[in-house]
Amino acid sequence: MNTWTKLATTVVAAALLASCNQNGDKKATTSTNDSTAVASSTSATTEKIVYVNSDTLAEKYEYYKEIRTKLEAKVKKAQTDLQSKGQAFQREVADYQQKMNTMSASERQATEERLARKQDELGRLDQNASSSLAQDEATEFGNVYTAITEYLKKHASDHGYTLVLTYSQKNPSVLYADSKLDITKQVVDGLNADYKKKNADKK
Repeated sequence: MNTWTKLATTVVAAALLASCNQNGDKKATTSTNDSTAVASSTSATTEKIVYVNSDTLAEKYEYYKEIRTKLEAKVKKAQTDLQSKGQAFQREVADYQQKMNTMSASERQATEERLARKQDELGRLDQNASSSLAQDEATEFGNVYTAITEYLKKHASDHGYTLVLTYSQKNPSVLYADSKLDITKQVVDGLNADYKKKNADKK
């Protein structure tokens, strides 16, 4: 489970950074020589800095939870299939070891070659399963990343946020933030509402 939590934190943090960086780029294009205006702008910018707890977002975002459950089921099935094939192979090896003394040289050679091919096949199955799972993971979490990023762009624009920071207790990049700047609940509620609406539209 720690692996999934770490992945979630990475995806959420990346989405938050992408969103706030875009907003920051837009802000940087505006300049003025008026020192009073600069001071006022700085003050306004400070007031528009907020943060999202990525641990909570990963825990409560329904779309992410669904993806995590689906990927965990795929991993479990792949592990079960490989374990079953591996146990069957071990039984064949044990059976050969019991009978080898009664077999002719040609029979032993044929059996050993067959077992070697099966062992190679198991290795390829393991590699293919790992590659397939990694591809599925990249695709699914890429979709989560997109959903979070697109929502945050709109949410930040609607509320006038200049910068959205991310906080994670497991990997803190922010050491302290006033809880009044925490918009995690708003973001989670908004993301879940969007996800619920998209699912309803598909039906």
